[in-house]
Parts: sequence; C-alpha cells; structure tokens
Amino acid sequence: MDGGNFLVKQNTKVNLSEYKTDDTGDYSSKKDAKDSLVKNIRKMIKLQGKLYADDRYSLLLIFQAMDAAGKDGTIKHVMSGLNPQGTQVYSFKQPSAEELNHNYLWRINKALPERGRIGIFNRSYYEEVLVVRVHNLIENEKIPGSLVKDNIWQQRYKEINNFEKYLFDNGTVILKFFLHVSKEEQKRRFLERIDKKSKNWKFSASDLKEREFWENYMQCFQEAISATSTKHAPWYIIPADHKWYMRLAVSGVIVNAMSKLPINYPRLNEEQLKNLQECKQKLEMEK
Repeated sequence: MDGGNFLVKQNTKVNLSEYKTDDTGDYSSKKDAKDSLVKNIRKMIKLQGKLYADDRYSLLLIFQAMDAAGKDGTIKHVMSGLNPQGTQVYSFKQPSAEELNHNYLWRINKALPERGRIGIFNRSYYEEVLVVRVHNLIENEKIPGSLVKDNIWQQRYKEINNFEKYLFDNGTVILKFFLHVSKEEQKRRFLERIDKKSKNWKFSASDLKEREFWENYMQCFQEAISATSTKHAPWYIIPADHKWYMRLAVSGVIVNAMSKLPINYPRLNEEQLKNLQECKQKLEMEK
C-alpha cells in the first residue's frame, strides 16, 4: 500500500462528503492488517537510519483532524521503534502572548525538523485557516485592520504554499494527513471517553462545543486542502473510522515517500578506509 488512492492531486476541488471514512481497502480486520503495519514500521526504521546518516533531507509529517480522530494514537503506533534522536514531535496549542506578537508562521520556524530528522506536527499552521476562520479569531492576531480583507484566507493559502515550496526547495519532504473521521464515529469515541474512567481525562466540554461547528470545519478543511495540496506538499485524506486501517494507510504513505529519496549511508574514500584499518589494528594490538 503506497497510499496513492488517498492522495489529493494538485488543483483538485475536494468535497469531503465524497470521501469514505470507513474504508478498509483490501483488509477485513485489524488482525489482517497487523503484519503489513509491522513490515512498514520495520522499513521506516531502516529508512530513518539512512535519512539520519545522509543528513541532507528532512521529513515533515503534518496531522490535522477533528477531535477524537486519532492523531495521537496514529503518531504513537506508526512512529514506534524510530530512533528518538532523529525524531521531533510538536503539538501546537493556542498561541501564547509572545507568539501572537509575531506573524503566524513564526512559531512554526522554530519547530521545523533539522536535516536528517523526522518532524511530526500534531496540528500545525493550518489551524490559522481552520479554527481561526471558524471562530473568527483573526482580530486576536493584531494584524492592521487595513490588511484584514475579504480575501485573507485565499491570501494565507498562497503564503502557506510559498512557505512549503521554500521548505521543499531546501530539502524538506512534506506529507500532510487529514484523518477523516465521521461525525457518528466521533460521537461513539466521545461517549467511550466519558464512560471509561481511564479515558475521562481525554474528554473536555470544549470538545462538545467544537462539535457544534462540524459543518463549518468540514467546509474550511475541504477548501484548505483543495487550495494547498501540491506536488511538493501533498495532502492525503485518510479514512479514520477504523484506527487500525488509518495507521496502516499513514505508514504506507510515509514508507513510499521515504523510499523514493536518494539517501544512503555515506561511503568513505580510500584515505578514510585506510585510516579505519589503522584504527582497527591499534585496537586489536591492545592487551
């Protein structure tokens, strides 16, 4: 599974109601998909080693979704086994006072993955065209009134596209995942969080309030995805009603993208190889 069927091609006008949330592809159960997920994780571990050693590219994984879609669990299960030294995870919450005193991409720059590393964004700068738009929070960002025009969201799409192209041109591979969960499945997961004591901490009354804006969010998501899915920073709409399939699909996309990178362990020149042999002899001669 390379995830090509989840890819949103550039200039595609997305209608989320046309995308299945409960698709499981050729798999009928979690048990059937288990071996494939394990294989993908093993491949990812090997590819991460090459990415880290090569030290020229970086990988940025962006996860966006409605509450309870499974962002945390997907990150946990799909990225299990990776070397922590080569992995960076950031969760973007409500902007701080300091962050609001800068442009909306300022805090993102500080969190970008270094060369050779995998960066994971649990939510991202896309919140600036999602929650900010749904709740009309643009006034909180201290932007001069003359610059807040009717086309501000279209302007931000252009800025985001330019930003991502800049990252791509400097060696950052960007994969963006929208975990597409149904409203019915979200309800079931919310109820589970309320009923199970071990999951009570995951539920907040604010989650229920956000649910009231479901249609607004769907409209904003599909417009943002349509405007910003490009060849250098594609969006993937992943069915999220079945967590096990969602994780398998995400892992397939990542492995496929990493496999295409021209990365490998550095090769030593003759002088360096000669030096290695000299070091080996010294070690073997030790008493």
